[in-house]
Amino acid sequence: MPRLVVVSNRVAIPDPTGKGSAGGLAVALREAFQAYQGLWFGWSGRVSSHPSPEPKMVDKGNVHYALMDLTSIDRQEYYNGFANRALWPNMHYRLGLSEFSRADYAGYLRVNRSFANALVRMIRPDDLIWVHDYHLIPLAAELRALGVTNRLGYFHHIPWPAPEVFGTLPGSRELLRSIADYDLVGVQTDLDADNLRRAIMQEVGATPQGSDVLVLNGHRTRVKGFPIGIDVKGFQQVARRAPAHRVVTQTLASLGSRSLIIGVDRLDYSKGIPERMESFERFLVSNPDQRGRVTFLQIAPTSRSEVPEYASLSRTASETLGRINGTLGEPGWVPIHYVTSAYPRSVLASLYKIARVGLVTPMRDGMNLVAKEYVAAQDPNDPGVLVLSKFAGAAHQLTDALIVNPNDKFEVAEAIREALHMDLDERKARWQRMMKTIQDYDVSWWADAFLKDLSGYTGTSKARNRVRIGG
Repeated sequence: MPRLVVVSNRVAIPDPTGKGSAGGLAVALREAFQAYQGLWFGWSGRVSSHPSPEPKMVDKGNVHYALMDLTSIDRQEYYNGFANRALWPNMHYRLGLSEFSRADYAGYLRVNRSFANALVRMIRPDDLIWVHDYHLIPLAAELRALGVTNRLGYFHHIPWPAPEVFGTLPGSRELLRSIADYDLVGVQTDLDADNLRRAIMQEVGATPQGSDVLVLNGHRTRVKGFPIGIDVKGFQQVARRAPAHRVVTQTLASLGSRSLIIGVDRLDYSKGIPERMESFERFLVSNPDQRGRVTFLQIAPTSRSEVPEYASLSRTASETLGRINGTLGEPGWVPIHYVTSAYPRSVLASLYKIARVGLVTPMRDGMNLVAKEYVAAQDPNDPGVLVLSKFAGAAHQLTDALIVNPNDKFEVAEAIREALHMDLDERKARWQRMMKTIQDYDVSWWADAFLKDLSGYTGTSKARNRVRIGG
């Protein structure tokens, strides 16, 4: 059996204490490793003045973890710079926030090259190599330049924008050429797949072969949608447990007879948190009878605080919160509770379960697993209602949610009102259909479907002569 080699920006080593809160990628890849002996390679998260060119190895069961340190300049240029100040905003359609720097781009290519040089010495001839996300788009080109002929897959977890948007980014043609060195490219939705195929054809001259295969320089690349799922059974089991955490019991006690609306997001401008607060404000203004009868809890752990745009967003969110609570709050009732702490999934599952409305309204999102977690956590006999942005990948699957345009505060406010007043029969019918979808396309399906396509791929040429990108 071939070995599975996973490459991602960060490596999630299992926490032996069980206290860690594993992210979505860690949970998803844990499923993938169930059927394979594996190697997980990536950045350790550490910064060193003189990092070793050889990764540090950690063994855990059938998976070996290979960890690379970065220099401070690597971290600044590769991670904070090009990945998160150029690629991330561009791919979320925030062109006004996308800042390109030649130095950052050079650092992005340099780190990908150093990763390839370290990884190539660890690759066996029959390994399946699965690379994850926008930090590592050039990795296939770097590996091919070093003579790697293994099957190489790539999964893009965030949106892939329209060609007209991605094409505004300097260096975009080089990145499109390099992504075509993968054998299989997975994205979240069919729309993302169409955007990427069109970009590769229009910008670098690939020719289509069938519905989802492109040919560039004699190499065939398949671009296909693989909507990522969650561990539905595991999340249901956690949600069924009696709430014991202090946060849950205090929330229940403070609610009394009030209905809870919940939003859970990493603090990021793509999530539309200030806009969501303003939509809730519009709901309260339009429905004054609901004041004191409903509470909105927004959980938004901070991230990338060293990036200026995120510090600005944090200030905006706090100012919006203060204005709304100060204007509409009453003695004994605060309209919005805003928390920047991160909670384990056991706490989130309990909070989802008691929330009458799940408010998931990103301005743009690759998938958004919170939407699926909210559905999975519901009580089948009394489920809540999901209000979901049409710009989240999950909206392509969860069509029984109340689908909204997050830019239209009146539309979101009306959806909140509809959700709170929806009768039990309709809530149950909508929930049952969404539940079937997330069960049919859970995280196991996602991992199995991608790896089946990658392992069965027959279009990889045996020999390649590739010029290194960027040098």
